Amino acid sequence: MGSVIPLKKSANSAYLELKNLLGYKLHKVENLIEQKLKSDVDLIEKMSDHHLKSGGKRLRALLTLESAKLTGYKEDNRDINLAACVELIHSATLLHDDVIDESSLRRGVKTTNSIWGNQSSILVGDYLLSRCFEIMVQDGDLEVLQLLSSTSAKIAQGEVLQLQHKGEADLLEETYIDIINLKTAALFSAATKTGACISGSNEKEKKALESYGRNLGLAFQIADDALDYYAKEKFFGKEIGKDFFEGKVTLPLITIFQKGNEEEKEFLTEIMKKDKRTEDDFSETLALIFKYKAVETSLKKAEYFVNVSYDALAIFPESEDKKILQRLTSFSLNRSF
Repeated sequence: MGSVIPLKKSANSAYLELKNLLGYKLHKVENLIEQKLKSDVDLIEKMSDHHLKSGGKRLRALLTLESAKLTGYKEDNRDINLAACVELIHSATLLHDDVIDESSLRRGVKTTNSIWGNQSSILVGDYLLSRCFEIMVQDGDLEVLQLLSSTSAKIAQGEVLQLQHKGEADLLEETYIDIINLKTAALFSAATKTGACISGSNEKEKKALESYGRNLGLAFQIADDALDYYAKEKFFGKEIGKDFFEGKVTLPLITIFQKGNEEEKEFLTEIMKKDKRTEDDFSETLALIFKYKAVETSLKKAEYFVNVSYDALAIFPESEDKKILQRLTSFSLNRSF
């Protein structure tokens, strides 16, 4: 397996480099999304505007744009239209996620559901999806339509699978990977493969970019789940212990269950069964996280997927676009925002 650039080096700059490179296109993506979300219903505009302007890296949209650029797309605005589509799918799933998780904060800003309520948030999420499907139909590419529509279904399956296994302290690592592959990595891989589809790439190139996106997404989600046990909210806008208090079993907890003794396993099983977990429960769990180096173990697993993602680009000739995507792989592990 090939070597990745040092993971501690220039992680954020790789993302900022990509954003600056494609800034003019990303601006067009933002304008298209704003145009598509206009509505005669004032509340829809207020809610979608609040949600979309509450931050976000637009990483998936950037991946669509850069994958198209890497594979030689030079035509009209299909890359912009479909990058907007990918971003709308992502935004819709976040609106639904916040309702499911009863979240009050996202990226350091009050969530839409905490301001306007759950029912409206679900419906506005559906509205975003409907606008996305309008863009896909207007594009007219059946391959892209099938790819992005099936991806929406995968994301929903991943969310349901996660709910199905909520509070299971003995969750298998294999099942956890299945969950994040559906709920997160599927959209990353669709974003990158879409870029290849519209440029007329061959199947080998499409599969390579699909693999790049999928493994980048897996690394991104594993690292994000590890953040739950050590992140600083002022940098990430992430409530510390959020997943734990919601009863989500992620890789750090799976690591404890794999390495812990019987007493520790019993403790973890009992607290994850509870309807509500306390700060004391979290403190005791954190002690086990540190004892078994569960965060480090999780990040090591994420690093594996980073390497696979990096290597997936090997089939492409050397270019600045290829190098940017390769450097971006470190961002999932070492970002500071």
